[in-house]
Amino acid sequence: MHYSIIIPVYNRPAEVAELLDSLTKQTYKDFEVLIIEDGSEISCKNVVQSFSDMLHVRYYHKENSGQGFSRNYGFERATGDYLVVFDSDCIIPPHYFKHVTNQLRDTKADCWGGPDRALPSFSRVQKAINYSMTSFFTTGGIRGGRKMAGTFHPRSFNMGISRKVFEETGGYKITRMGEDIEFSIRIIRSGFKTVLIEDAYVYHKRRTGLKQFYNQLHFFGRARINISRFFPDELKLVHFFPVLFFIGYLLIIPAAVISLPAGLTLLALYLIYSLLLLFDAFRKEKNIAIGFTAVISAYIQFTAYGIGFLSELMNEQSL
Repeated sequence: MHYSIIIPVYNRPAEVAELLDSLTKQTYKDFEVLIIEDGSEISCKNVVQSFSDMLHVRYYHKENSGQGFSRNYGFERATGDYLVVFDSDCIIPPHYFKHVTNQLRDTKADCWGGPDRALPSFSRVQKAINYSMTSFFTTGGIRGGRKMAGTFHPRSFNMGISRKVFEETGGYKITRMGEDIEFSIRIIRSGFKTVLIEDAYVYHKRRTGLKQFYNQLHFFGRARINISRFFPDELKLVHFFPVLFFIGYLLIIPAAVISLPAGLTLLALYLIYSLLLLFDAFRKEKNIAIGFTAVISAYIQFTAYGIGFLSELMNEQSL
């Protein structure tokens, strides 16, 4: 099997260097790499050229069009049997393509995705964000955990498709605002099988600060409403949970003013949930500081997503 790895990048030469370095360590070598510079102001061309003796890598520069259409740009120029997309802030473990190849030989799937994890070298904040984005208690396992709610929809930070999928679907139809979920939904509705390959995980750096994380999750909340414009039936009750969570803790004081027992009960529920997150994050990371930061990042996650969701929903209603 020959793979084409498509990596859109915007102003991230240092992260591209880490990603390419990780690809030089793959135990399975039959792949090419296409770096799609999406109108960056800070070019990674020199970084890519420095790996030309170690990888079959090609560099393209194009006007900015967003990550979805940049991936399509790469798909059109790829030669592989399978087209793989990674975010530029990912680091790929050496066994990745070995596990994918073994799985595809067994299942004959046309689309796969894998989880994301944190490296030991990641910062405390990055590890806390990783926990809040992957924990069953915060996301229900939708990003590739063992326990998943509903059908698995691969995400573009770690996703692969057969050439047939691209030819029949045309790739990404939108370039931002939930482009990967929209693509996954169309893949599934076109009759293709998606599989989760648990061992095909990546180390995902994501955002390095809580303010950046807030901005990203606010965008994710808006994206969920944008997806519903294409697939109204995909807006489920579970997608309203971050909104309810956000509104709930805002109502603690007003509820206590109206009825002290009601306010204290609501406060107790949030404290119990916070302690659950704290102990679960500590259990996984063996670091109490990461545990406390994970609680903060989880509240930021729900708040930012909820506000973004509501703002785009109100905008939708006003149109």
